[in-house]
Amino acid sequence: MVGTRGVPARYGGFETAVEEVGRRLADAGHRVRVYCRSGNSDLSSYLGMELVTLPALRQRSLETLSHTGASVGHLLGRRTDVAFVFNAANAPYLPLLRAARIPVATHVDGLEWQRAKWGGAGRRYYRAAETAAVRWSDALIADAVGIADYYRAEFGVPTTLLTYGAPVLTAPGHDALADVGLEPGAYHLVVARFEPENHVDLWVEGYVRSGARHPLVVVGSAPYADEYTARVHAAAQGDPRVRFLGGVWDQNLLDQLYANSLTYLHGHSVGGTNPSLLRAIGAGAATVAYDVSFNREVAGDDGVYVRDAADVARALEEAEAHEGATRARGARLRERARGYDWDEVAAGYEALARALAEHRVPGPQRRASRRSVPAAPVRQPEAVR
Repeated sequence: MVGTRGVPARYGGFETAVEEVGRRLADAGHRVRVYCRSGNSDLSSYLGMELVTLPALRQRSLETLSHTGASVGHLLGRRTDVAFVFNAANAPYLPLLRAARIPVATHVDGLEWQRAKWGGAGRRYYRAAETAAVRWSDALIADAVGIADYYRAEFGVPTTLLTYGAPVLTAPGHDALADVGLEPGAYHLVVARFEPENHVDLWVEGYVRSGARHPLVVVGSAPYADEYTARVHAAAQGDPRVRFLGGVWDQNLLDQLYANSLTYLHGHSVGGTNPSLLRAIGAGAATVAYDVSFNREVAGDDGVYVRDAADVARALEEAEAHEGATRARGARLRERARGYDWDEVAAGYEALARALAEHRVPGPQRRASRRSVPAAPVRQPEAVR
């Protein structure tokens, strides 16, 4: 498994998938090697997986590529039956794996080129990398129907749909909340990296406009995002109801924060199926989500969807005005989360690995090309700029 920060999972969706899938493949008797970035851990094995830790250049535009390059170099000297490469941005290394006759599936992630943090050159690179992934991968993995639809519409190629799992919490408790001064059912929650496409400032702006009684608790931060972090804090306008907790690494506390929130506010808009959203609905959190297909795919009719700060203010006031109905919606979402099962996801990866090793996959689509012109990158709504 190549292209992530590695395990133990401490960062995002890819790392969560590697840990949850990798541990299950190892339990099933497979030998699993995970490439990790230096600084993630100093372990040589974890939950049955072999870990190889290699350095990376600590620069946003080069960190992923430099580490994947080192990982592929290591991999080429140590034969493997199958490689899973995470992130289409790593596509320039796919020809090396194919030259070594290593069957490879690329998890293409979301629409990375739409992220505002990338300038024109960055967006062009990511679009070119998507094309390269299509042309050089034996198979493509999509984690959401919307991503599968995108690759079918853009390139006319199939993908293997492998989502994420949702941990379902039935009795998480609330004892850890006292450590951060919160009461069960009496706060609204945001958990996200501070990036424009996660719309953290939208939630803060909308909350400040609202007449909500319960505090807004914001969990998260981000490397390389000082400007956006400042924008998020400025959106609070000094409102004492807004509480910034920073990064929370205590997983028991994080579970309790999800499970005991009155609402969970999910703003991710370009990344496909998001593990934070699955974790929230698995905890029974009544979800208010940014209105994109990926979020509707997960939360369905039990989600509340917003597009601007005025929508956010109304949604929060409505949730507090009808707290019983809000909690009932969260309970329905918990049941919906049972459809996202890590055991089934891991079984899908195992089946794909066997198909790759036995050459029962579509193979590289060397003649594939785009069918559309670039769309504009996702931007913040005018109301919260």
